[in-house]
Amino acid sequence: MRVSASIEIPESELTERFLRADGPGGQHVNRTESAVELRFDVAHSPSLPEPVRARMLARHDRRLTEDGVMVIQARRFRDQARNRDDARERLIEIIRAALVPRKNASQPGRRAPRRNAVSPARNSAAT
Repeated sequence: MRVSASIEIPESELTERFLRADGPGGQHVNRTESAVELRFDVAHSPSLPEPVRARMLARHDRRLTEDGVMVIQARRFRDQARNRDDARERLIEIIRAALVPRKNASQPGRRAPRRNAVSPARNSAAT
């Protein structure tokens, strides 16, 4: 599974489990296992560069277990293949988001109000 030009996740690192989905589908939904639970071990994956792994583990994501395993459940569609593709696409999006380092918030934004700053109009009136 290709994430970017430098990152590719082999199938052997992904674990899929198929479940019965709730929602629309009538009686058919009670007989088929169309929902997908995709597991990816972020903490121990040799495919992830260390900075990406650290950013993924630092996120406070409810889908990340204490052991560092990302669990994604896909049950949006009625058929298993589409749910499987959906889960993989969502994992790719999460990894791509971790590729970009977060912006350092050490300086206030350009439009942030300035405190204790003397405006030029006040400064000239005082003299």
